[in-house]
Amino acid sequence: MIADVLKCIAFPGSVLLKFSLSMPLPLFVVFLLINFPLNSSKVSKIVFPWFQDVEANNRKVEVYDKNSCSFRETKWKNLRVGDLVKVYKDEYFPSDILLLSSSYEDGVCYVETMNLDGETNLKLKHALDVTSSLRDAGSLKEFRAVIKCEDPNEHLYSFIGTLYNDCQQYPLSPQQILLRDSKLKNTDYIYGVVIFTGHDTKVMQNATDPPSKRTKTERRMDKIIYVLFSALMLVSFTGSLFFGIETKRDISGGNYRRWYLRPDRTTVFYDPRRASLAAFFHFLTGLMLYGYLIPISLYVSIEIVKVLQSIFINQDQAMYDEETDRPAQARTSNLNEELGQVHTILSDKTGTLTCNSMEFVKCSIAGTAYGRGLTEVEVALAKRRGERMTEPLSIDTVDSGKSVKGFNFRDERIMNGRWVKEPHSDDIQKFFRVLATCHTAVPEVTESGDIIYEAESPDELAFVIAAREVGFQFFKRTHTSLKLHELDPFSGEIVDRVYKLLHVLEFSSARKRMSVIVRSPENKLLLLAKGADSVIFERLSKHGRLFEAQTKEHIENYSEAGLRTLAVAYRELGDDEFRIWEHEFMKAKTSVTADRDVLVDELADRIERDLILLGATAVEDKLQNGVPDCIDKLARARIGIWVLTGDKKGTAINIGYACSLLRRGMKQIVITLESPEIEAVEKHEDKEAIAKASFESVKRQIHEGKSQVAREQSTEFGLIIDGKSLTYALDKNLVHNFMDLAVVCATVICCRSSPKQKAIVTRMVKSVTGRTTLAIGDGANDVGMLQEADIGVGISGVEGMQAVMASDFSIAQFRFLERLLLVHGHWCYRRIAMMICYFFYKNITFGFTLFWFEAHASFSGQPAYNDWYMSCYNVFFTSLPVITLGVFDQDVSARLCLKYPLLYQEGVQNILFKWVRILGWMFNGVLSSIIIFFFSTNSITGQAFRQDGQVADYSVLGVTMYTCVVWTVNCQMALSINYFTWIQHLFIWGSIALWYIFLMVYGSIPPTLSTTAYKVFVEACAPSLLYWLTTLLVVISALLPLFSYRAFQIRFRPMEHDKIQRRRSEGLEDDGRRRRLSESSETRNSSELPSEIRIRINSLKGSPRRKNS
Repeated sequence: MIADVLKCIAFPGSVLLKFSLSMPLPLFVVFLLINFPLNSSKVSKIVFPWFQDVEANNRKVEVYDKNSCSFRETKWKNLRVGDLVKVYKDEYFPSDILLLSSSYEDGVCYVETMNLDGETNLKLKHALDVTSSLRDAGSLKEFRAVIKCEDPNEHLYSFIGTLYNDCQQYPLSPQQILLRDSKLKNTDYIYGVVIFTGHDTKVMQNATDPPSKRTKTERRMDKIIYVLFSALMLVSFTGSLFFGIETKRDISGGNYRRWYLRPDRTTVFYDPRRASLAAFFHFLTGLMLYGYLIPISLYVSIEIVKVLQSIFINQDQAMYDEETDRPAQARTSNLNEELGQVHTILSDKTGTLTCNSMEFVKCSIAGTAYGRGLTEVEVALAKRRGERMTEPLSIDTVDSGKSVKGFNFRDERIMNGRWVKEPHSDDIQKFFRVLATCHTAVPEVTESGDIIYEAESPDELAFVIAAREVGFQFFKRTHTSLKLHELDPFSGEIVDRVYKLLHVLEFSSARKRMSVIVRSPENKLLLLAKGADSVIFERLSKHGRLFEAQTKEHIENYSEAGLRTLAVAYRELGDDEFRIWEHEFMKAKTSVTADRDVLVDELADRIERDLILLGATAVEDKLQNGVPDCIDKLARARIGIWVLTGDKKGTAINIGYACSLLRRGMKQIVITLESPEIEAVEKHEDKEAIAKASFESVKRQIHEGKSQVAREQSTEFGLIIDGKSLTYALDKNLVHNFMDLAVVCATVICCRSSPKQKAIVTRMVKSVTGRTTLAIGDGANDVGMLQEADIGVGISGVEGMQAVMASDFSIAQFRFLERLLLVHGHWCYRRIAMMICYFFYKNITFGFTLFWFEAHASFSGQPAYNDWYMSCYNVFFTSLPVITLGVFDQDVSARLCLKYPLLYQEGVQNILFKWVRILGWMFNGVLSSIIIFFFSTNSITGQAFRQDGQVADYSVLGVTMYTCVVWTVNCQMALSINYFTWIQHLFIWGSIALWYIFLMVYGSIPPTLSTTAYKVFVEACAPSLLYWLTTLLVVISALLPLFSYRAFQIRFRPMEHDKIQRRRSEGLEDDGRRRRLSESSETRNSSELPSEIRIRINSLKGSPRRKNS
């Protein structure tokens, strides 16, 4: 900035014109103005939110007018607390609203909260009974109430308040609250009263500024600018020092040494009597003269290049997902090169590695396992162990008739009503009745008459669909009832059964279970429950454990197969017991104290006891296509991969094998607190003793792991740690030891990790390693992790767009990460690094020719070139080629980038942007400037230059040197480019041609404007053979050092891409040969596997191969 300010200052007597020196600054501003709309990073952070705010504030909503007793339209920004509003189907809620009533008689409505938590499933909300009858403007007119509630806060899932009406108190819960930015679905309209508006709403309370992310390249570039600025100061100081010495010597004892400069008649800028002051002003002149060492236009060029790189990422058809119709999207352009330097990937599992599309595949009922076929994880386990599976086919290859999404269950003993012939048919009936009633799903009838469901989770949706397919179809829900079509086991007919819904004890991460209390058509009070096996088993009654041992064994087998399991149980309640419990439960719910939720949970826990076990469910979340191959390719690129999942340890390990996170020959280091010693301490229930023992256990296991790694340095390790152990491993006294162990492992799997732990682990990996981290996830629980990482990649999957909105890049499938990093990341890093180094080279080459000339001219401050030459250097004659380098250059093709993943390490190790390489380019610039100046001056001065015998003057020397500079830096660009297109040829040779065109056009302007450039090319340089020979000699000489260095490097110390280029040039990368070798290799490998496993593997590989072809 100092250089920019000085360029706008004119000093009397300076040989430089203010106009010409300030010219680059307006051009820089123009470039910024042109580039700003293209820069997605700045737009997304500044412009888009502003437009979104304006658009949201001006949306329309109907508000109740007390004067006319009717609803009228108003803007969102005009709403006030206490206003009555009417919101229609598919509209967003304008503020936080208390639900009064809806188009349904029982006052329920369905809400989509995708903008809040990223979930696309519908949430059921219901109004208080006292307000559910307010269904028109007349009844609203007569209604009077007072609402007292908590202060505005950021907690989305809690609300404490009370409604006072007719001297009665009615407790308010989150079930009556409709949050701003959620959407009304499957409900024609609702009436509500505004509670919080504007920045008091919960969604605004949760809003935080996204973290500012800068690449390591940018931070290093800042340091380079400091180096160049120091060089600028040093060069200017050197010039001013010698200028002051020479000026002071011009008057010595009354004698004038350089009399022709008239030192007796001069200004302060050249005054031998005040040489120090003159030297100071010369120092300021030097700052302006050598200001070209500071590459202001580099920032403009980089911004343009990054935007174009982002466009290419967005347009890459190889990262387009046809199924979801979603391409890859670079949501910011300032992290492109960081994609090529990723050292560690931290990934979510569900929805990221898997499809998050649950399918009901197996179940255990009354101690009997049902469900045929192999899962993907079982196939991988068989491959790892070399075993033959007893099942003849995989699940997907079993003939099942029609395909139903969410249901992949194959067993002839259960399907088509055959369950009635099973020995425990009564338990089977109860099991599927629990699945059909214990949920909050919403049925919806399509135009074709089919019933589809909206559920709060994919698991719940799979259960309801499974019950329907077996013969227990849930088809209608009201506020107080559930209606099912059931198969009567005695008559074989489909009958309608209505269950009166009394209470729903909802699922939470703390409870890990869900229950409903219903009254059956037989007038029995039933509590139906499903939840985590550890929670359900500890609540079983003595006579309800008949099938416990078999069910636990089946759950263990399902977990090993990578399936998600839940236990299913029930109990019959007595009327008196229920009546007493309900009284206390409703009293707790109507409490307005802060511990209301705790009281409700305690009462729910009291009733959820003495359960009878029915069985367990097993749903499969399938791996996305291409995940194992992608992870294998990333591992071969030596990128560390961490998976942060909420799964159990066994499930996580087996899925790790299925997706190639854990591989053959890789040894496991398992850190867990599931040991007899810890269990013995836990029985005493001494929290301090438990914490101390757990900490020491984790510390010991970490130490043992580090010792094992040190002993077996040639072995690849995988680290698995559970959630409890991770809590202690992240302790400030242990975290560095844990990270030392983790970073040397090829794979790290953190089981049972919470969203907060995900963010903490990401932060620690980033800070401890000091390397680039990339986090990838698909849900709202991954947002913290994405924002903590250097790069956040969102999967635009089925859990909404919250992760995508918080990310820097978005892709539709995990497998696209391979191409995003290994191809685009590698290219972008290489292009940006080469571009920056080249930019410094060309500016130093140009700037130091000015310095050598000034030294040649007694440090007078006289520039070597015409003012317009200098102004146009970075704008017209050298700017476009460097942009084409940053946009189009490829050291190797995309195919070879994927074939040789190790090439990616060039970016991870920052080979192309190390200080040695940067300083090498700078040294080459200084060397080129020396060759250009001294060869040019010694070639054309002191002898006849023109045919008429005239020697070269100042203007001819300036044109000759400038021509050599333009030719040298552009030819240097041509030597640096690995992949030529017609665009590069056009811009490189076009820039050189433009210089000659400029000389002729500018030289034809009258000398009052063109000054030293007038006719200098047409009349002096072009007709002179010496001019052309000098240009040829100087350019070849200036290119020779780098050319020689590269020739030596390629021959004796080749880089990874040099080796690949050499193989390609020698014809060793023939596509046809590659395909034949690949096919023969696959044939050999597949022949070594059992046939059923080979069929499964081929079916898994088939889809991605067809897409990639």
